[in-house]
Amino acid sequence: MTLFEDLWYGNVNPHEAILTENRRFKHLLSLMGRKRDELNETLTEKQAETLEKYDAAVNEMHSFSEVEAFSYGFRLGVRFMIEAVVIKEIP
Repeated sequence: MTLFEDLWYGNVNPHEAILTENRRFKHLLSLMGRKRDELNETLTEKQAETLEKYDAAVNEMHSFSEVEAFSYGFRLGVRFMIEAVVIKEIP
């Protein structure tokens, strides 16, 4: 299967490939989970609901920003490739 076919069929997930094996990321994710659980134990039902809505908004913002960063990086990479092919060497 080609890269384009993988992309078409949804087999390309850059965010998963980048972070799943990163030790620092795994550590920070674990730390965040533990601290979130500690915090959740101290909240009232209303506060927990507010925190859940906050988490949803933060996750949506992160997803949006990841898509934008990926798109920008992809466009920048294409521009580099075009420039490498199109621009002639200076004598």
